Amino acid sequence: MLPFAALLLAGCATTSTPVAVDAPIVAATAETDPVDTVADAADDPAIWRNVSDPAKSLVIGTDKKAGIHVYGLTGKRLSFTPAERLNNVDLRDLGTRVVAAASDRADVNTAHVSLFTLDTAAAKLVPLGRFPVGPGEAYGMCLWTRARDHALFGFVVLKDGRIDQVAIDLSGASPKVTTVRSMKLGTQSEGCVVDDRTGQLYVAEEDVGLWRFDADPSAPATATAIGKVDGRTLFADAEGLALAPSGRSGGYLIVSSQGDNAYTLYRLPGMAYAGRFRIGGGGIDGTSDTDGIDLMLGDFGPAYPRGLFVAQDGDNAPATQNFKYVSWDAVRKALRLR
Repeated sequence: MLPFAALLLAGCATTSTPVAVDAPIVAATAETDPVDTVADAADDPAIWRNVSDPAKSLVIGTDKKAGIHVYGLTGKRLSFTPAERLNNVDLRDLGTRVVAAASDRADVNTAHVSLFTLDTAAAKLVPLGRFPVGPGEAYGMCLWTRARDHALFGFVVLKDGRIDQVAIDLSGASPKVTTVRSMKLGTQSEGCVVDDRTGQLYVAEEDVGLWRFDADPSAPATATAIGKVDGRTLFADAEGLALAPSGRSGGYLIVSSQGDNAYTLYRLPGMAYAGRFRIGGGGIDGTSDTDGIDLMLGDFGPAYPRGLFVAQDGDNAPATQNFKYVSWDAVRKALRLR
């Protein structure tokens, strides 16, 4: 019989520590002006693509201590709208106007949504008002335009993992925001994104992994597990989410793997692991501790011929936090994506 110490060592030898899967480095092409407030401030971006003049496309980004910024494709700040505590932001181009919605944390006891119109000519956000959603602290935020009737919905992720779905009615003189359904995850959650093609809502539970819901308010509030924080391909905290759609249901879901400063891709619709990458290695510093991300496919000009990926940078020292711009084509080539 082996001595106790040898048995202990043999037992230890069978227990392996997860090792992160390699992630190629992709250089940032541009970065935004830093936000004005210090420490943990910049949080989440959203992209508007100017179809007729891609060079005049815009990026909006929250400073959760001060308000919300609008940037051009060079990263220069074009405008700033003060607001007390906006966290995540999303937008939809409705044809007649562009609407942005942000999770509003100014009241930690009652979650709110702040709505804006994006004046694309002036590159400025025009406030439409703050609207209560339900009890708790607002955290994540994403929008969905339902394909069959173009109805606009928002999903507000509360800090405790509850997700409140709101219907946003913009037909009157002032918006109406009505809570129509609630869902629940077990622990702190934030990042979310909805696939307008398929009506699927994706949510990141920070220390657990990824979940999928049917976005329609009449559907069961049942979560399906689709990706796990495993310490190899995805690290806690799992944060921002973005989509790279292709065809009717294909493409990729991208997740900020905040715990190891990387970005993980899953292939839609089956959620097979598709690779991961980091931002760095160029004339602009890389990203770390990324909260929010966004991706918009299409032509944004010579620097972004197939799409623009934007990531919050949690450590932009010696300056305050900001957002980094990356060519989606560079990501595709680095990961050899189809």
